[in-house]
Amino acid sequence: MPRALPNAPNGYTPENVDCPSNRPTIRDARDLSDSEKSWLKIRLGKTIDPMRDLLQRISIPNFNAQKYIEDNGRNRSALPNIGIAMSGGGYRALLNGAGAIAAFDSREANATSAGHLGGLLQSATYLSGLSGGGWLVGSLFVNNFTTVSSSLNDPSHTVWQFDHSIVEGPDKGSIQLLDTASYFKTIEDQVSDKRDAGFNRSVTDYWGRALSFQLINATDGGPSYTWSSIALETNFAQADTPFPVLVADERAPGELLFSANTTIFEFNPFEFGTWDPDTFGFVPLEFLGSKFSGGKLAPGVPCVRGFDNAGYIMGTSSSLFNQFLLNLNTTSIPNLAKTFISKILTAIGQDNNDIADYSPNPFYGYHNSTNRNAQSSRLTLVDGGEDLQNIPLHPLIQPTRHVDVIFAVDSSADTDNFWPNGTSLVATYQRNLNSTGIGNGTSFPAVPDTNTFVNLGLNTRPTFFGCNSSNTSSISPLIVYIPNAPYIFQSNFSTFTASYNTTARNAMVRNGYEGATMGNATVDPQWPVCVGCAILSRSLERTKTEVPEACERCFQRYCWDGRTNSTRPRLYEPGFKGKAVQVSGSAVSRANAIAAAVFAAVVGLMVMV
Repeated sequence: MPRALPNAPNGYTPENVDCPSNRPTIRDARDLSDSEKSWLKIRLGKTIDPMRDLLQRISIPNFNAQKYIEDNGRNRSALPNIGIAMSGGGYRALLNGAGAIAAFDSREANATSAGHLGGLLQSATYLSGLSGGGWLVGSLFVNNFTTVSSSLNDPSHTVWQFDHSIVEGPDKGSIQLLDTASYFKTIEDQVSDKRDAGFNRSVTDYWGRALSFQLINATDGGPSYTWSSIALETNFAQADTPFPVLVADERAPGELLFSANTTIFEFNPFEFGTWDPDTFGFVPLEFLGSKFSGGKLAPGVPCVRGFDNAGYIMGTSSSLFNQFLLNLNTTSIPNLAKTFISKILTAIGQDNNDIADYSPNPFYGYHNSTNRNAQSSRLTLVDGGEDLQNIPLHPLIQPTRHVDVIFAVDSSADTDNFWPNGTSLVATYQRNLNSTGIGNGTSFPAVPDTNTFVNLGLNTRPTFFGCNSSNTSSISPLIVYIPNAPYIFQSNFSTFTASYNTTARNAMVRNGYEGATMGNATVDPQWPVCVGCAILSRSLERTKTEVPEACERCFQRYCWDGRTNSTRPRLYEPGFKGKAVQVSGSAVSRANAIAAAVFAAVVGLMVMV
């Protein structure tokens, strides 16, 4: 499995380096970066062929996909611009989301067969993730945009080996070659070196390092792998992949988050920053950790490289899992792990136990009149789903990105039985209605309340939102909502389930595949056609092309029709949509005690991801 470039100058430790002749600065967020614009020109051209191939295989009746693409191909902005968003939800979200990604990936075996949707990933421009969905996106990209099947069948048995929980460390005999004691010592040494170099540390440093051992195919968890190194990978540089974005929320330790007032930050291969109108700026990701002031580096101030460690960024987007670590002392885990966690908490203190520390604050002194954190030397971030927007839609609804359709894969645990109920869509919709202007020009289609999602079965099957673009003040993307549901496996494990045996892991992925394809079109033979119609919807409007009759039928079938039923629903216990698979052994044998303790903490946070 090829890997991203390990380009940090000193392993996990950020280090002062000479600045380039064109010293880095903070830019405002009025437009895309020059780097993203240049990349986008190439990518949009490269999505044309796979999109044509996908639409031809789907074969919308009485619609000539090849002719439509050829007639409009010279004006790429006339053709669809596709985004994919992978929700949070721990390992459940990683595995369920992996099934959807595999279903969309033409490189996977049988993905381009009848009833399948292979090629959608190759047709997409953007791919966002947070928390467990961020682990999925990050792992694929840091491992050089490998396939899901390659991750599952990695011959070195390094990545995605979830039968050993994160507190046990990797299986000795893999490329890591570490026993549990050496695993903990390696992590501790790496984080201590960062502290000794003068940078604040937080529990997320330890969480991110531990995640890396499971997600990055490199010795010692790839301490030199950075998020900005994705931009140096040949396949990304040549725009042969979508544009990966991870999401995190700004929050001070102990502060309570509300979706209406949360500043949302994104990490992409070029930059880190926010579109929100308070901070409204981006810093070059490669130089995160440098001491910016007022948007600039003062003369003589060195640049810093290596702060944007890939594991740390994946850990930031999932820092709710710091609660996982913070509650290990109350569970039946090895004493060695308890000792390690106790040392962490003693060294760091409880006051910043659930945040990721991005000090020095790159936006210090920047946009002083609107940036509430402008006079603080610290910038602290948390799990991107803590504001209830557990599907990372925010980067994809930015007007300057012009995304037409978003395939939103929801692996959230909103109900008592850990199934989604549309909470994330509701939170994003409400944020865009907020009178404070925090939405900053974004537009999002209307969605019903969460009770309606359950009562009308909108969380049991795919549903389209925003089919009538005239219902919003400005054109919003069409949302294709794909909720986690039991097609062939009960995939509603706790967010904090710590380990999955191989058969359960594979069953989770397969169930996610079945959910994205509706059982490879066995649940609804017209589903592939309806996916094609969703892809084309906004493009057909722009080109003033008559909507095919088959698409009209699809929209009648899958578009939310505005009906509501807000009565309190019964306990949601969905049945299988296909033939259930049998899984031997226990998928959660090591996790039950951990999960129980963690849920007690999570109730205190009033967060369900």
